[in-house]
Amino acid sequence: MFTGIVEALGEVVERIEDASNVHFKIKSPISSQLGVDNSVAHNGVCLTVTKVENDTHWVTAVDETLNRSNLGAWKVGSRINLERSLVYNGRIEGHLVQGHVDTTATCVFVQDLGGSWTFTFELPPTRLLVNKGSVCVNGVSLTVVEPTDTTFSIAIIPFTFEHTTFKDLKAGDKANIEFDIIGKYLERWSAPFIREKR
Repeated sequence: MFTGIVEALGEVVERIEDASNVHFKIKSPISSQLGVDNSVAHNGVCLTVTKVENDTHWVTAVDETLNRSNLGAWKVGSRINLERSLVYNGRIEGHLVQGHVDTTATCVFVQDLGGSWTFTFELPPTRLLVNKGSVCVNGVSLTVVEPTDTTFSIAIIPFTFEHTTFKDLKAGDKANIEFDIIGKYLERWSAPFIREKR
């Protein structure tokens, strides 16, 4: 479990394709503090650390993960938002994030507002976004602005812009999306009642 508050930026320094899996070697300021079997969010995807070497660590993305996220597009030099798992004796600064990416969204518009930025995304139709609700984008806990069935926007403050991969994100790029877990449970719970009314 995570909070969506990015702890550090990592960089892919090696990529190895192995049958349907891809192994990534990540260099970061927190890599040396990790241990094998630790769960770490990489752009919002919960991955298990398989090896630690000085200031780098290895993770493996399996076929299911590659199909649901943007990890398949990572290459040497790609920068990654990193967050270690939540410790249950501290504050939750963002919202509860599982690290289980639901889908990807395409950035369709970036607006520089001279002090903040607005990013607009397009994604498959969903009822899981509500105005002022929470969403996790590339591992960052954010507030939803003006959602429709297929689009939503987020506002990024300068601190978040400078300390995450949002400064690298441009129109046409894909981002990992995890919807709020409460919304996902409510949708599943209410689905039979909605079908009955139809």
